[in-house]
Amino acid sequence: MPRVLIIDDDDSIRRMVRFRLKDSYEILDTESPREGLILALEQKPDAILVDLMMPAHTGFEVCQTLAGLSFTQLIPVFVISGAPKGIYKDFCDALGARGYFEKPIDFQALQSRLAAVLTETRENRRRGARVRLKIGVKLRGRDAKEEPFEALTFTEDVSSRGFSCELNVLLTPNAVVEVFLWMPKAHRFTGEARLAWTQFAETTAQTCGFEFLGDPREWIF
Repeated sequence: MPRVLIIDDDDSIRRMVRFRLKDSYEILDTESPREGLILALEQKPDAILVDLMMPAHTGFEVCQTLAGLSFTQLIPVFVISGAPKGIYKDFCDALGARGYFEKPIDFQALQSRLAAVLTETRENRRRGARVRLKIGVKLRGRDAKEEPFEALTFTEDVSSRGFSCELNVLLTPNAVVEVFLWMPKAHRFTGEARLAWTQFAETTAQTCGFEFLGDPREWIF
């Protein structure tokens, strides 16, 4: 069964989530954010549920750490919180969270979202594993204000179907850019790619994930 890690200092919430998900998932849980990060590295869960408000470390810090580690950055993270989603949801989305569920938890919605994201994740993994590799690329397109831009950057990781990179340009969701391999004497056109996700949006550390439209050419795979 897929493995789900719960990080929440409320013992009653952990017991309830375990009870509601145990028929479909192998459950790991801890009240400690620090131990949760260790479990994420050691056990490599298929998904992580994390509470926002915990002592010592907040759920925001946990999400940020998970997104920044190569071994955990592709694990989908879901936020569970007593705070209204109108306050924190956009910020959690910017940190890479794949869902935000207020307490008391709507378990039907949670199970539906978990199943959808895990199916999507498995399909993405079948299409090609990501490899941490720095490759120079030039991206060309239009930003969120419909202004043309060109940016030179390096990939953080790559696969046969896409890549992620730091990018200091604000793009609209699903924006399409032209991708060129950044060569010493020339930039070779590789293909068009769609913006699939964004982390740390509108900061100097903004990272974007792109998926090629069709089969890329002149690519490393």
